[in-house]
Parts: sequence; structure tokens; C-alpha cells
Amino acid sequence: MVEEAEFRTYYGRPIIKPPVWKVPDVPAYLYLGGMAGVTATLAALGDATGRPGLRRLGRLAAATGATASVGALIHDLGRPERFLNMMRVIKPTSPLSVGSWILAPFGTLAGAAAASELTGIAPGLARLAGAGAGVVGPAMTTYTAVLLADTAVPAWHEAHRELPFVFAGSALASGGGVGLLAGRDAGPARRVAVAGAALELAATAVLERRIGLAARAYTSGRAGLVLRAAQAATVAGAAGAALSGRVRGRRGRLLSWASAALLNAGSAATRYGVYEAGMASARDPEYTVVPQRERLAERERQTSESQPSIRA
Repeated sequence: MVEEAEFRTYYGRPIIKPPVWKVPDVPAYLYLGGMAGVTATLAALGDATGRPGLRRLGRLAAATGATASVGALIHDLGRPERFLNMMRVIKPTSPLSVGSWILAPFGTLAGAAAASELTGIAPGLARLAGAGAGVVGPAMTTYTAVLLADTAVPAWHEAHRELPFVFAGSALASGGGVGLLAGRDAGPARRVAVAGAALELAATAVLERRIGLAARAYTSGRAGLVLRAAQAATVAGAAGAALSGRVRGRRGRLLSWASAALLNAGSAATRYGVYEAGMASARDPEYTVVPQRERLAERERQTSESQPSIRA
């Protein structure tokens, strides 16, 4: 009997260099940006359809989320000027550069709309700023997924097709969850939350089936535990959101608050789970070596099939 092969590297070092990003800075950055993008869009829709409660709540949540997201990013970078340096040029081929140019205008527009909402100053300009933030909001939900997938980290790169859908669904669930607190104006947010939860769960299931070995990083270890807890919270939150529209009075408000908490906890846990899965795959050489060998074998097979057979 031959023992199963064990993947080793010189001095036990990983084949690729794991990202130097820190916890909780980067997972918080991933979660807050998505939530802010969806609440900004809900605020713009609430303003356009005469739902002042949804407009006010969405504007404040979007500005708070964007500010906290930038703060988490700057804290991870170590010095504020590093974030400012990213604004010196725009590089369309770099997701980080494009993401910086999405985050900065979005934060400015969301902040202006929220400031007017609190002070009552220049409501006309606030409406324009809120509409602008609502238009940019959808990009906030997915650009971080592209940023992760455009790396050599196996669990992120192999999931480049599904991660944007996972992040979009997660953001819709969290932003819709915040909108549940808008009281009588929460109807659109309720539908967004349920749809987002369904999208997140479906995209996660497809991801785990499609990406082969890399899926193990999402289903085992700390990442697997966190993602299972995230799915449970998302399912419970979506069910509560769907029921909250049928329950009146104090019980309905309590159910909305509980559903909002569950949906946002699930979204935050999803972002952390995806982050942890990527870090685990970067540290383990098997996630790098095995897919490379499989791709090489497949390339050799296709080459041999395309060459004409030679008869003796």
C-alpha cells in the first residue's frame, strides 16, 4: 500500500503569498459597501415613489455604511494617504483602481444626501445626490467580488463566475433587511430582502458544485462553519421578512427588527466566510497544485486528440 500523497513546499511555506489583509477590516469593508449600495438605491426609489420613511432610512444607512467602509479600508491600508494615492489615476484593468473610483463618488453623494436629510438644507440638491448614489449603488454590491476573483487565490479565482452573484444577493439581503425598519414604507425593501436571500443561497450552491477542489475551502474548516451559520441566518431572516408584512402591530415590528438583524448578520458572515475560504486556500498548496495538474492533463488530452493518428 502506498500512502496518500502529502503536498509539501520548501520550509512549509505556501506556493502563493496569502493576502496581507486584516480581520475585521476587510470582511467589514466587503459587507458595509454592499449594504450601503442597496440602501442608497432603496432610498432613491423611496424618494421617487413617495415613501419618506424608506428614503430617510436608506440615505442615513447608505452614508453610514459608506463612511464605515472607507474607514475599514483605510485602517487596513495603515495610512490614509494610501487611499488617496489610489485616486491619482484610474486604471480600467485594475479592479482595485476602478473600485476606488466607485467608492469615493458613492460616499460623497450618499454623504451629501444624508446631511441634507438631517439638516433640511438644499433638499433639491439632496434629491439629485441621492439619485446619483442610487445609480452607483448596484456597482457597490459586486465590485468587491471582482476584486477578490482577480487574484491568484484559488478559492476566489476559481469562483470568479459565481462570486458576483453571491455578493449581489448578500448585499440585497442586508440592504433590504435594513429597509424593513422603515415601517409602513418597508414593502419594497421586504421584497428585495427575500429576493436577495434567494439569489445568495442559489449562487452559493452553484459555486460549491462547479469549482471542484476549491469548493472544499468553502465547506470545511472555519470558513465552512461560518458559511453554514450565514445560510441559516439568511434563511431565517428571509422567512421572517416575508411574514412580517402579514403581522400587524408590535409583533410585526419585532419580527421586522429580528429579520433585519438576522439578514445583516448572515450577510456579514457570508463575507467573512468567503474571505476565510480564500485565505485557507492560499495557505494550502494542494489548492494550487491539484488544479494546475488537472488543467495540464486536460490540455495534453486535447492536444493528443487533435493530432492525427500515425499508423505504423
